[in-house]
Amino acid sequence: MSELSDQQEAAEAGHHDYVAQPHSPDEGPIAEAEAVAAKISTDQQPLGKPGKPLNHRSPFFIGMWGAAGVAVTYLVAELVVTARDVLVLIGVALFIAIGLEPAVSWLVRHRFPRWLAVTTVFLAMVVLVGSFLAAAIPLLVEQATTLAQHVPQYLHTLQDHNSLLGRLNAQYQLQQHLQQLLSGQGVVSGVLDAGVAVVGVVGNMLIVTVLTIYFLADLPRIRQSLYRLVPHSRRPRVILIGDEVFTKIGAYVLGNVLISLISGALTLAWLLAFGVPYALLLSIFVAVLDLVPVVGSTIAGAVVALVTLTVSLPLALATVGFFIFYRLAEDYLLVPKIIGRAVNVPSLITVVAVLLGGALLGVVGALVAIPVAATLLLVLREVAFPRLDRA
Repeated sequence: MSELSDQQEAAEAGHHDYVAQPHSPDEGPIAEAEAVAAKISTDQQPLGKPGKPLNHRSPFFIGMWGAAGVAVTYLVAELVVTARDVLVLIGVALFIAIGLEPAVSWLVRHRFPRWLAVTTVFLAMVVLVGSFLAAAIPLLVEQATTLAQHVPQYLHTLQDHNSLLGRLNAQYQLQQHLQQLLSGQGVVSGVLDAGVAVVGVVGNMLIVTVLTIYFLADLPRIRQSLYRLVPHSRRPRVILIGDEVFTKIGAYVLGNVLISLISGALTLAWLLAFGVPYALLLSIFVAVLDLVPVVGSTIAGAVVALVTLTVSLPLALATVGFFIFYRLAEDYLLVPKIIGRAVNVPSLITVVAVLLGGALLGVVGALVAIPVAATLLLVLREVAFPRLDRA
């Protein structure tokens, strides 16, 4: 009787107080298992030690895992297709967080708590962006107003067959296409589409901002969790390679932003020197597009050259030459000096990666193409090539 009472007490100790009450000792094999559970639960391991692994060579186990692998692969593919837009936002936020991590880590090394370092970096970004917008918005409004006032003059120039724009209009019917765009339902539809696009962009920016803050705050924990997924024997090697990948992404993000600021500043100086209208608008446009490697500054230069046609044809040609010179200087001077050593991606792979990234994910794909290519090259160089050489 005493032995049975001890078994009942052990079973009750293994049964959680807040699960499936009232507890009955007449649970047969479950009561026995609960008694064992009470014994293996210790202060060091409240949930007990892991048991022996299952027999991986069992035909049933192999078949089950094969079927599960097919099902999981299918579900993952469906998830990626269905949640593509959300996954892109998450990826962009993680990309930005890794890019800001060097600044946060620098503050942490100087005895800042992690939360204070993240807050400081975020507030610094807000102050920089806010200061820029406070200085730029009045000028942008002024230049936009000036553009609206000069629209009739530009339309008159389009009708003048002796001018360059007039000849282009006569050949390509630019004015007719413009009137069709601005007439009737086109205006209403365009305004509505623009409003929806603006709301979507603002919402996406807010989501990315919030996710970036969370990623920055929890990046050490995220890093630790990712490395815990790697087997113990391979973990040191994966840590070295993984940290190198994080470093490359951070160097690329910060370097790319710096190069874009340089391109915008040089464009602004060029346009102001020759009295080109809407200089600030165009320089911001160039700086934003220059974030997209290879093709960004080329597209921006073409647009700026078209605007300078309103001033004179020689200035437009000179602007084309300016952007060609800047493209060469950026490729062979700025990029190698600022981010080339950290990323270390050959020019051919850079162009191919940007084209493929743009085709797959648009602007976002083009932005992340180079660090992704750098990561693949690092893995090939450190893992795949040595194994192939030994094979």
